Amino acid sequence: MSSDFEGYEQDFAVLTAEITGKIARVPRLPPDEKKQMVANVEKQLEEAKELLEQMDLEVREIPPQSRGMYSNRMRSYKQEMGKLETDFKRSRIAYSDEVRNELLGDDGNSSENQLIKLREERAHLLDNTERLERSSRRLEAGYQIAVETEQIGQEMLENLSHDREKIQRARERLRETDANLGKSSRVLTGMLRSSALAIPKISLNQLGKIDFY
Repeated sequence: MSSDFEGYEQDFAVLTAEITGKIARVPRLPPDEKKQMVANVEKQLEEAKELLEQMDLEVREIPPQSRGMYSNRMRSYKQEMGKLETDFKRSRIAYSDEVRNELLGDDGNSSENQLIKLREERAHLLDNTERLERSSRRLEAGYQIAVETEQIGQEMLENLSHDREKIQRARERLRETDANLGKSSRVLTGMLRSSALAIPKISLNQLGKIDFY
């Protein structure tokens, strides 16, 4: 199961990185390219949501005692997804305002104000992109720690399994030893009984006739 989850994680990381870059580019593109880019980002956001759903299903299959680590990672991914959707919404608002002004034919003053607004939106998106990159690096570091922790746990389980096998083999040898001791005891008891029966019995009359001098 963990290999499937890790595969989904890698796909999610690659996809969200592409989405982040495209969102930052939307305000700087010509109108025709903007429209195409917005449609492309919408499609990739849906793919990212589907990956999260698959990851969520994988986590539900994990035993409860081992589910905590994966649940924490899922919360981080969902938060990252929420930030991406927020940034995309802001980018689309800026894009929609620009298209509307082009259709209505705003005067120079309005165009200048719109340009200032777009620059502010661009700066905001770039700032969000930097924050997302920092978050991605932190998630990657956390993921590496989680993988190392999982490997250590697997090694501990393997060692415990080996120790359990050794204990079971020792118990089997002890049972065999007890069984052999029981057989030896019965044989020795039988030999002692046979020896006792082989000793001739002496009556009192015979004892009186024995010359002790």
